[in-house]
Amino acid sequence: MHFVDLTIFALYMLAMLGFGFYFLKKNDGADDYYVGGREMGSTHIGLSVVATDVGGGFSIGLGGLGFTMGLSGSWMLFTGLLGAWLAAVFLIPKVKDNPAFSKFLTFPQLFGYYFNRRVALLAGIISAIGYTGFTSSQILAGAKLASGTIQNLDLTTALLIMGVIAVVYTVMGGMKAVIYTDTIQWAILMGGLIFIGMPVSFLAVGGLEQLTFANITDTQWLSAQSERSMAAIRTTLPSDFLSLTNITWQQVVNWAITIIPIWFVGMTLYQRIYASRDTATARRAWYLAGFFEWPVMAFMGVLLGLLSRVAAEQGMFDSLTGGAAIDPETGLPMLLRTVLPIGLTGLMLSAYFSAILSTADSCLMASSGNIVSDILSHFRKIDPDAHSTLRLSQLVTLLVGILALWLASMMTNVLDLMLYSYAFMVSGLFVPIIGALFWKRRSSTGAFWAMLAGGSVTVLLQVWMVTTVADPADIQAQASTLQSYFPADLQATWTNLSGSQLHTLVSQTIAANSLIQVPLLGISFRLPYQLDPNFFGLTVSFLLYITFTYLYPNKK
Repeated sequence: MHFVDLTIFALYMLAMLGFGFYFLKKNDGADDYYVGGREMGSTHIGLSVVATDVGGGFSIGLGGLGFTMGLSGSWMLFTGLLGAWLAAVFLIPKVKDNPAFSKFLTFPQLFGYYFNRRVALLAGIISAIGYTGFTSSQILAGAKLASGTIQNLDLTTALLIMGVIAVVYTVMGGMKAVIYTDTIQWAILMGGLIFIGMPVSFLAVGGLEQLTFANITDTQWLSAQSERSMAAIRTTLPSDFLSLTNITWQQVVNWAITIIPIWFVGMTLYQRIYASRDTATARRAWYLAGFFEWPVMAFMGVLLGLLSRVAAEQGMFDSLTGGAAIDPETGLPMLLRTVLPIGLTGLMLSAYFSAILSTADSCLMASSGNIVSDILSHFRKIDPDAHSTLRLSQLVTLLVGILALWLASMMTNVLDLMLYSYAFMVSGLFVPIIGALFWKRRSSTGAFWAMLAGGSVTVLLQVWMVTTVADPADIQAQASTLQSYFPADLQATWTNLSGSQLHTLVSQTIAANSLIQVPLLGISFRLPYQLDPNFFGLTVSFLLYITFTYLYPNKK
């Protein structure tokens, strides 16, 4: 990476730290730190919502989907549009118009209002764990982007740099810094994608190693190169990559049951509802956020991933990978590193880091708020207006950031880490809060066990799900455990296959089945219809909530 690009990127990082330092002196108590004084406008809130929800994790994750499945990956964020608009219609009036919630700082405080303190404590624990995982996914996304773009920067060092920057400015600035910087960061991201990332990447796959400013100003060259790029896309990719139907109904359902409910249980979203001036402001913000999710960000993200797939098939990354297989989520950073001229690389890298930081800071604030307002306050009285509470909040934010950084170092896939965190919160929290808001019956017992069982079922199924092929040394043992799921004509003859043939068979079997293996019990089974573990966690939560609400209703 050229010195000019590094300088641009470094200046951007220093500017973000400067925002945090500026708002360090502006915060006065937990109300300012966590909900921005409750006087924010719809534009800032709306852009902050979409920047938080889409952010860098989905940006890098969408690039990975575009790399592996093409335009159909955009349907993931269509579920985000549905979630945002459903929440605007049904959730926001319930929360913002209730005077009992006018001083709330967190989402789990609603559980304390509708049920009891024990239920609120459990909700706080679930939300804190989920958002710590989500923060980790953003740090990992930033590290992948940096290591894929900056030469000789390994993933571990990139993780450390990303983690320190995200944590430090969030600790200092609080929610005001988060929302205002989100607006700036989203503008930087959109400008970078529209004016740099998309056009340059498109032109590059037509057979161009390095774009120059002289090319950009030559209209005849641009027209001819565009035709070459379209021809390269059509001849390089399978035809279904350019279709919106390259997807199964199970995948759409799995995304929907994970992403739509998060709009009803996301701590970052409730903080922005509380931070809005009034109900109309919050609803306008949610409509704006939904539009930016789909189609705007959805198609730009998968198109860039699709273009990186074309570049990879053309061998543009061979000098970077030595011919090794490419992680789909690093295809986009490598494309930008390969084709952007000096100066634009730094600007584009800053744009993507904007998206990543805009999500990481919000999730870090959410987890910190859960710990201070929902967990610690359960055991000791905490005055939200006290200066000592502000210092405690900053310390907790720092500790959560360190934990998130460590967790990021343990994972390799951004999208998986994000969806695991989403699923854990959704399966634990969605059914009880919907019951509380829209059903007159109440049961603290039902809420508690629905949350505990729903979240536990999802986590256990995710942990036990078979998702990867074993190392060559262990492939025989893995094949033996999966034998009953092989095609009938191979169940008795798979031992005669070569190593590469067996690897292919095992890969296809895992991809075609949602297989669960419980090592301690020595059992395995297949989830019906290849549905996500979250579906079954939600089902368990729903059944328990309904049953216990009738058996053990609250007395008042």
